[in-house]
Amino acid sequence: MADELDSVVSNILGQVWDSRDGKAVPSTADVKFGGGAVRLEATMLYADLADSTELAMNQDRRVAAKVYKCFLACASRLVKAEGGYIRSFDGDRVMGVFVGDCKNTSATKCALKINYAFLNVITPKLLARYETLRSGSYQLAHCVGIDVSEVLVVRGGIRNDNDLLWVGQAPNVAAKLSAIRQSPYHTLITEAVYKRIADEAKYGPNNEEMWEARSWSTGPVATVYRSRWMWTP
Repeated sequence: MADELDSVVSNILGQVWDSRDGKAVPSTADVKFGGGAVRLEATMLYADLADSTELAMNQDRRVAAKVYKCFLACASRLVKAEGGYIRSFDGDRVMGVFVGDCKNTSATKCALKINYAFLNVITPKLLARYETLRSGSYQLAHCVGIDVSEVLVVRGGIRNDNDLLWVGQAPNVAAKLSAIRQSPYHTLITEAVYKRIADEAKYGPNNEEMWEARSWSTGPVATVYRSRWMWTP
């Protein structure tokens, strides 16, 4: 096996990238396994359920599974409803990809709709059904992070067992933003996203600013915008 792994790594390092520019979000079948890559500008959205380790450790696993499923089902439906593509699940987190001229506005509206669903649909129903969630130490919470950049999409793994890898700033920064806990601010976007969203996603019905700029001293970008607003789906 050691010799096999040595050969695998040598082959990967020796491959020349067969890259192409893309306009649409690729599926796994669209990217060649051996050296294939697609370049595109994409807005990446990560919706993350907070403190899932505590949920899994301290709640009945059947209850925890219901929480996961409710969150992922609602977030996924809203991503698709706003024109995004689901390309990854990671435990309690879902990744949505948006492309096109309105990708930043669409992703931002999606995040605000996820906030509505979590606060007004998911949480009330879960608390009404499970006494352990009402009285236990675990607090239902979530966060959505969004960033935009050029990304390189490649396939990683082995034949018959592989998935797309999204390489670039946006997927990494969006994931880090989704892990921030600043309740009641459940949506965080980068300055690059904020500058590209339409006014409908910046201002409320009475022209109120929906976003607050904050410095991110420990993050890879200097300024992020946070919001406590929600958008009715």
